[in-house]
Amino acid sequence: MGPSARYRPVAGLLAVTVMLLVTACAGSSGAPQAADAPKIELTVATFNEFGYADLYAEYEAQHPNITIVEQHAKTVDDHVKNLDANLARGTGLADIEAMEVSWIYKYLAKADKFADLRKYGADDLKDRWLGWKLDGATTTDGKVIGYGTDIGPEAICYRRDLFAKAGLPTDRAQVAKLFEDWPSYFAVGRKFKQRVPGSAWYDSAVLTWEAMRNQLIQAYYSNEDRFLGDENPLLKRTWDQVVAGSKDGLSAGLPAWSDAWNSAFRTDKFATMACPGWLLGVIQDNAGSFGKGKWDVADVFPGGGGNWGGSYLTVPVQSQHPEEAAKLAAWLTAPEQQVKVFKTIGSFPSTLDAYNDPQVKSQVNAYFNNAPVGQIFVDRARSVILKQHKGPRDGEINQIFTAALARVDAGKQAPDAAWRQALAEADKAATVRVGS
Repeated sequence: MGPSARYRPVAGLLAVTVMLLVTACAGSSGAPQAADAPKIELTVATFNEFGYADLYAEYEAQHPNITIVEQHAKTVDDHVKNLDANLARGTGLADIEAMEVSWIYKYLAKADKFADLRKYGADDLKDRWLGWKLDGATTTDGKVIGYGTDIGPEAICYRRDLFAKAGLPTDRAQVAKLFEDWPSYFAVGRKFKQRVPGSAWYDSAVLTWEAMRNQLIQAYYSNEDRFLGDENPLLKRTWDQVVAGSKDGLSAGLPAWSDAWNSAFRTDKFATMACPGWLLGVIQDNAGSFGKGKWDVADVFPGGGGNWGGSYLTVPVQSQHPEEAAKLAAWLTAPEQQVKVFKTIGSFPSTLDAYNDPQVKSQVNAYFNNAPVGQIFVDRARSVILKQHKGPRDGEINQIFTAALARVDAGKQAPDAAWRQALAEADKAATVRVGS
């Protein structure tokens, strides 16, 4: 649902001008090649914005025999449709196919269609990424089908002026103490709503659900890829918390990415939101001069760490040049390249060495009251410890539940009826053959 971690270039976030550090993480894949090596064209299928244009040129300069052609889809959905169609045909896939985090689980069930990157050095790079990021592209029998790109570690963004109006602390360190867990978050929200009845606590039930659901080790599927449905009490408890928030007026009822949602940032419509790092640019773009100095970021996420967003680079077995494609994918996802992408479009790195780079950890955002956002999101990334299991149709099933919540949030359907409808539709989706 919605944009991935690379929703749009992050304007105005990157003020640090320290030179890029050169590390040894690129390995042999970054070594220059002889000009007389066989000529190879590598295709890379991406979506939205990966920020790779300059990296392609750099890699081609180091490898004169290689030409890189990007096949770009405007949205994740368009990309997935193309990928599925070419998988079914058995031809037409790019040498490197990007995978959004919400959809890679679908393709882990088709791991035989993708190269096991251990064959091309993934085992040697296993300490490159955060453990949970690597786990997301690893099958139960240890096959690695994707190199991790960015992530979307979550914090809480909040309106300092509205907190002051409600008599709540505004200092980000004090705000962080308010949100130890989700019950605390909702409790403070109810207090806020009593004191500032004209503003909601958060923007959307759907986005709040997304933040909470992403913390469940098992949401829709068992470890054996069986749809759990109403057998999962944690999923129902999460649902009940979110719909109770809507009933009590905590949600502004704004459909994410809609015109109403975009324009609400220039009003006092809501006071907080679950906030992955990439969302800072969205807030700034939407709120403009109205929001400068009013928005801030707290180094906290209720219940621990959370992640929303990120992708992987995979190499389909259809590729005629799997070794060269794997080398390019490894180079694009190396720490120093992830830092360059972070500097260009703000996509937050998933590699551990990148967190020691001053361009990452020392970043300060003037728009958000000079919040030390680099260190905040490094902390948030390290706080994610879950080994979440998502089944092969997790993306489709989540769309069903978020649509149900949107109906509740808009007052179009009662919570119990929406829950029953979502369960029935999700059960039907889960029984569809994965390859269909």
